[in-house]
Amino acid sequence: MVTLNHLSVEDPDDDSPLLPEAVEAATPMPDFHKRQVVTKTDSREYSLNRSENLAFSLVLLIGCYSAILIPVYFSMDKEAPHSNDYQHPRDLALLNRSAFLLSGPCQPRWCLNHLKPLSCSAGLLNIPVFVQQDSPVPWDLPPPLGLQGSEDHLALALASLPQLGLPPSLRRDSSCRRCVVVGNGGVLHGSHLGSHIDLYDIIIRLNNAPVSGFERDAGSHTTVRLIYPEGAPHSAKEYKKTTMVALVVFKSLDLDWLTAVITKQPLSFWSKMWFWREVVDDIPLRPENFRILHPEIIHRTGQVLQKYALKQGNMVPTLGASAVVMALQLCDQVSLAGFGYDMQHPKARLHYYETIHMDAMKAQVVHDISAEKLFLRDLVAAGAVTDLTGAL
Repeated sequence: MVTLNHLSVEDPDDDSPLLPEAVEAATPMPDFHKRQVVTKTDSREYSLNRSENLAFSLVLLIGCYSAILIPVYFSMDKEAPHSNDYQHPRDLALLNRSAFLLSGPCQPRWCLNHLKPLSCSAGLLNIPVFVQQDSPVPWDLPPPLGLQGSEDHLALALASLPQLGLPPSLRRDSSCRRCVVVGNGGVLHGSHLGSHIDLYDIIIRLNNAPVSGFERDAGSHTTVRLIYPEGAPHSAKEYKKTTMVALVVFKSLDLDWLTAVITKQPLSFWSKMWFWREVVDDIPLRPENFRILHPEIIHRTGQVLQKYALKQGNMVPTLGASAVVMALQLCDQVSLAGFGYDMQHPKARLHYYETIHMDAMKAQVVHDISAEKLFLRDLVAAGAVTDLTGAL
């Protein structure tokens, strides 16, 4: 019987075949073969060799990944401050100018005195800000330029409001007041103006422009938020640190919505179908914190803009332009932040809170943004208002 006792690996230099040798069990092993014998490896030694190989492989793998990833990591770390404009103010000169403006005392009647050189100045003065029971309303025009056809809806809304007109905190005769109108423009992104904005006496915001998460650029306080139903913020946190919400009426149903929000009696499903976007049912403010913007603000703003427009007709101004005219009625000094559309750069950011591009404005046909820009530029050039973000 032949048994396989040893595996012999022969050196090719002595012309021996590289084959295992089958030998008789009793046949002694030649001396010259003993040097070539590979004895059976102990199982523990085998396991140790296997573990060492595995460890070596892991070290080698980690080393390779490190050689690739560590340089990339440091490269990204160096580029981050440049790619993220939240790391540093976008324009230090504008930031310093804003700080200098706030460092001085408030100048009484500054806006009124600097409006006089403008040919349109007469149309920008002495406009009622909020609707009251006894205030004259241009009934001959439909919303948003008037309230024709909305008399019954208005009566119900006014009945739900415990306070009308200007509260004491907004009356100019009490003390010199500074206003800032915070627009939604992408130019506000990266400005770091938030702490400056919060120092103003009256802070006016537009529609659903968010505050939460954007405090560094846009500030955290709101005195008056101008809204229409479809543009009202849905998140309750956007109404924190808010003094007042003022409805801009574009249709009779907007007044019904305001009544429902104040009285906590939601509109019917059928009524909600007539809004072009889902509207919020609840705003976490007390009834005395609501007002209705006087349509004469919209009307007179549109009349002034006609002087800058290429086409004639009843013009519907943006909430931004209307808010500026409202601010002229409330404050001695007015500043603007986040105004100006840069149509020369269509891929620039349209809003400070989202990444929609500037070229999206080409699709809108309701507002004449070119006329509005010329109007605001005249206000800035006359010194009636100050542009904090420098895009006008």
